[in-house]
Amino acid sequence: MVEPVSDGNVLFVIMDQLRADVLFGALGQAVALPNLDRLKARAAAFTSCWTAAVPCGPSRAALLTGLFAFNHRAIRNGTPLARHHATLATEMRRLGREPLLFGYCDIAADPTGRDPADPAFATYELPAEGFTELVAFRLEAPLDWIGHLRARGYDLPGPQPQNWPQLFRPAGEGLRAPSLYAAEDSDTAWLTDRFLQAMEGRRDRPWVAHLTFLRPHPPLVAPDPFNRLVPEDAVAAPCPAPGPATGGDHPFRRAWFSEPSGFGLYWGFDGDCAAMRRETAGGLRAVYLGLVAELDHHLGRLLDWLDETGQTGRTLIVLAADHGEMLGDQGYWGKDNVLAPAHHVPLLIAAPGVVPGPRAGLARTIDIAPTILDWLGGAVPPAMDGVSLLPALADPEAPLADHALTEIDLAEPHRRTRFQRALDLPETRANAAILRDPRWSYVHFNGGLPPMLFDRAADPAERHDLAGDPAASGQISRMRAALIDLRMTRADRRLTGYSFGIA
Repeated sequence: MVEPVSDGNVLFVIMDQLRADVLFGALGQAVALPNLDRLKARAAAFTSCWTAAVPCGPSRAALLTGLFAFNHRAIRNGTPLARHHATLATEMRRLGREPLLFGYCDIAADPTGRDPADPAFATYELPAEGFTELVAFRLEAPLDWIGHLRARGYDLPGPQPQNWPQLFRPAGEGLRAPSLYAAEDSDTAWLTDRFLQAMEGRRDRPWVAHLTFLRPHPPLVAPDPFNRLVPEDAVAAPCPAPGPATGGDHPFRRAWFSEPSGFGLYWGFDGDCAAMRRETAGGLRAVYLGLVAELDHHLGRLLDWLDETGQTGRTLIVLAADHGEMLGDQGYWGKDNVLAPAHHVPLLIAAPGVVPGPRAGLARTIDIAPTILDWLGGAVPPAMDGVSLLPALADPEAPLADHALTEIDLAEPHRRTRFQRALDLPETRANAAILRDPRWSYVHFNGGLPPMLFDRAADPAERHDLAGDPAASGQISRMRAALIDLRMTRADRRLTGYSFGIA
């Protein structure tokens, strides 16, 4: 039995853009990850966990509010999250707990009541409401890390942070060249150092900390020795593209490759994913796993600190990713996609009383906030769409969700994206919803595009689209009905439980 622990510690770790198959599949077999294995050995491992949205901002808005994207509406990077939504942090403050943030939340400010000159509008990487930000570290403005690098004598190209991409250029030629900073000064090492320093002074009373690592998010460059730690020939090759009869000619795929994209994948990349050579893809996948190995090393430092200070037995550890990464599968890179590698994320939860081992049912990133609140003895707000996973921590057979929903918006309000141009769609119709049950994945596109249907039991990579097969029409109808039912059942419930002035 896993009981609520109102005076326990919470360590909530997010690794950005970490695929589930690094922990639970073939991809991770190319690299030793002893500390992730160490955590997994005493954790409930949710092997079928799905993000509620992509990319970064929408995924974290869902994760920290426990809401589907159709309810929180922060549907793109830079789209504001309305202040009226409860967050994990605001609800922990109701419990008398101060949630500390080491890293970023990718939340854009609600403009209501703010002056247009407010500097909050210069970034989409703000903390979610309720967090106390102890370290100013964001991808596009890593201010405290910049200060650290300068103090260590690194000659950084200026001005900073405006020139932040230069921080991730290699010190040499080629994909496997090391970063300009040494391993002890990397963003991962430095953020871990800052966390341990800050928490050493706070460990004698209960604490809650949200630690958000940038890696293995691109740009894909790693410090020595992690840049060459993983041999390219040890890494599983990307899943090949489907043929025309099984999804290779779908309008989404044509639109995705209609223009160069993902220029930040690595230093000097021209954005032409379609022309990427096999050797380049293999090198990038190896660097990606090297960055995961670096994360694993520093996770070990966190676990050691908890053990050495006697805190492990009173700490809830949640380790997850905000979303996944296509990593060359079917020719795609990044997370702006409708397919499983971009949505399937690892989730490990360790705490006193947890029965270790895999949980095969569906979990969602929107379930994390309710689980943490439940463990701390707090009430889960009725508006939250996620549910507590606490029962499943003690009972591997406890029922989980029937469906997992992921949403993606492919438009921008002030400039037409390549999807809008290729598909000739207005802002409000360039989007998609992906519903998964334990076996099937159904992709519903707005704008009149044909759907996709995948049988994950036979095709876990979602490579063979069955939607064109007449025999699949019944399953498409069932999944479409389930999607509509979910949207109708979970439409914004913040005030729908009240009824005033009715006898």
